[in-house]
Amino acid sequence: MSYPAELYHGDQGEVSGTLWKGDSPPDLVIGGRTNVHYLATGASTGGQYGLYRWDMGEQPGGPGPHFHKTMSESFFVLSGVVGLYDGDTWINAVPGDFLFVPPGGIHAFRNPEGPASMLLLFAPGAPRESYFEELAEVAASGRRLGEEEWADIYRRHDQYMV
Repeated sequence: MSYPAELYHGDQGEVSGTLWKGDSPPDLVIGGRTNVHYLATGASTGGQYGLYRWDMGEQPGGPGPHFHKTMSESFFVLSGVVGLYDGDTWINAVPGDFLFVPPGGIHAFRNPEGPASMLLLFAPGAPRESYFEELAEVAASGRRLGEEEWADIYRRHDQYMV
């Protein structure tokens, strides 16, 4: 394996880092039970990756098993217990545990024992914010979507439920 093509062509480097403070308020609240922090979006990283802090509340929940065709997804547990599904087995992951899922890999997550926090990394960076925001809007409105409506949302956001 070799290094990828250069993305920066200068000789001196530049001051360009962005600091995100840990006590920043969430960028999005989904259904009053999940706070999402947009640490680095696909747009802000030039499509290289998207990184999000996912804080789940007391009420257990999470998406069902699914896969993505265009990106990998990685999970790093920060606090609490996060149920991670690797396509074969559910594992109760604890702080420091990490799961990498390549494109096409079936996976899911949930918070089986109350509050938990993790980092989600999508590579390459995709516009996941629009998916998260659509989920938040559906939850906030109280609308009940039919199977075809959910299928349309999932299709538009590279989410294939199994």
